[in-house]
Amino acid sequence: MHPLRHPRNALIIGILFFVIGVIYYVFPTVFGGPVDWAGFVLLLALGGAMSLMAYVLVAGSPRD
Repeated sequence: MHPLRHPRNALIIGILFFVIGVIYYVFPTVFGGPVDWAGFVLLLALGGAMSLMAYVLVAGSPRD
């Protein structure tokens, strides 16, 4: 059985990390603190990488 039923669920995994990255940027901006740009960019990159990895795993898994 597939780890994810539909490939669109792989996007949800990537969007989760993207949303966390945006929150990581918004909270310091709203509360007047410094933005950690490295953490923000790496969370966005992690979102893209995780969605691609999840899609590849789903596409390559057998259809039992």
